[in-house]
Amino acid sequence: MDVPKDQIATLMEHGLYDSAEMLGCFLVSSSTASAEASPHLKAETLILLGDALFHQREYRRAIHTYKQALHHCARVPKQSSGISRSSLSLSTRSSVNASSVSAINENEVRFKIASSHFALSETKAAIAEMESVKTRSLEMNILMAKLHRNSGYNRGAIAFYKECLRQCPYVLEAIIGLAELGATAKDIISAFTQTSSRSTKVSLDQIDPTRWLQRYVEAQCCVASHAYKGALELFAELLQRFPNNVHLLTETAKVEAIIGKNDEAIMRFEKVVRSIDPYTLTCMDEYAMLLQMKCDYSRLNKLVHDLLSIDHTRAEVFVALSVLWERKDPRTALSYAEKSIRVDERHIPGYIVKGNFLLLAKRPEAAAIAFRAAQNLRSDLRSYQGLVHSYLAFGKTKEALYTAREAMNAMPQSAKALKLVGDVHANTSSGREKAKKFYESALRLEPGYLGAAIALADLHLMEGRNGDAVSLLERYLKDWADESLHVKLAQVFAATNMLQDSLSHYQAALRINPQNEAAKKGLDRLEKQMKGIDPDAADENDENDVEDVDGDTEEAELM
Repeated sequence: MDVPKDQIATLMEHGLYDSAEMLGCFLVSSSTASAEASPHLKAETLILLGDALFHQREYRRAIHTYKQALHHCARVPKQSSGISRSSLSLSTRSSVNASSVSAINENEVRFKIASSHFALSETKAAIAEMESVKTRSLEMNILMAKLHRNSGYNRGAIAFYKECLRQCPYVLEAIIGLAELGATAKDIISAFTQTSSRSTKVSLDQIDPTRWLQRYVEAQCCVASHAYKGALELFAELLQRFPNNVHLLTETAKVEAIIGKNDEAIMRFEKVVRSIDPYTLTCMDEYAMLLQMKCDYSRLNKLVHDLLSIDHTRAEVFVALSVLWERKDPRTALSYAEKSIRVDERHIPGYIVKGNFLLLAKRPEAAAIAFRAAQNLRSDLRSYQGLVHSYLAFGKTKEALYTAREAMNAMPQSAKALKLVGDVHANTSSGREKAKKFYESALRLEPGYLGAAIALADLHLMEGRNGDAVSLLERYLKDWADESLHVKLAQVFAATNMLQDSLSHYQAALRINPQNEAAKKGLDRLEKQMKGIDPDAADENDENDVEDVDGDTEEAELM
């Protein structure tokens, strides 16, 4: 043979996939190889070339090459083929022993074809390829779980995730997947106390003597069932044992962001990127969304710059870019959000920010589609909020109420879910009394929930009770010196022509956060009023700015 096959194996083992792919082309095209090589040897060579192409992300070529290898395998006489149909680990896929006639694992080749289809988002083709594989390795089972979940076959996904845990109880992505698909903590734990043969059980003490894995399962089940308070308690317990665990810190920050503990979430994300792992990308788009809500554009700009220098191809980076561009160019921001979804069609923050931008652009029907996509992947408070506000924006009050009640039933201890039902009732004059009760219930459940206090103040304003609105906001301001309370009070005073009081509250909001967009735009309008200029008639752009004030407030609520 003109080109030694073992040299390709050596290149593959050292990660030199470019050279391996080029050398593989010489090997498979050699006239000597074509004339003299056995089908078995040709198959081995093609598999090596396919592996090089797979690592180069040339998945179409890899599929074609692997299928050629299977074709040659089929030509090998059964009694002398040495073809193994047992399942082997994928870690062996590049290590071919060229010094002897090694067994070719057909199952492994089919798995590589399926993995290539999966990388191309060709779920049905991947499942079809794997159906002929009866005995599956751990990585085959995790791929099958993902494929079935992506196809909406949740029962099949659950079965494959459980099989993963029987093979190895520490497959954390299987634990998260089962929790998100509705499995209970008890059900998940029972899966990894069984052996893969299912004939014997292993004691939980043998697997998890300190019970940290059990606590992790319970925490993920709490997140999936919207029991966010319980999830935070369990994550806090785990963090005492693993204090600088990046995964636990980002998971905790994600939950804090969902329930509106934005300052705590920002501090936790900041700890990760400053003190522990400045090169992490996971959940950094969530951090970017929080910085945008805080109007902290200096830190947001630095974060996006850092993320781009780490890996500019990740979905998280495109979401971070989209929130950075929202203020400068909403159209560019929306295009980045859409690109994040093209990169990873299961990336939930991409759908959330896309929905928020579409709402601000007064395209509620399209926004509802984005939020529904996020909801189908994994429901959380933000997708519920986005759906409700989208339905209300294009007059589908019945659908909004149904969605808000669904959120309340899913999260019975959530003040924000109660407030969401109140928002729907407040949308109609006949429902305002009900809205008031829901807002008051939300405040009893979570006295520091300023979103409900501001919504209740808005309700007072709708019904002409300006004094009640001012009293309520000033009462909360005594305990919570929050910029949003100052902005709302400034808006109330400006509407009742108490311009000096309005000015002092806008200034107070800007002292707390100099980047608060609503305060800056409101102050600009107020200064025109104080000069006797009609801010609405002065310039069409100013009118759009007023609409943006409301949009910014609503966006903060949605996020």
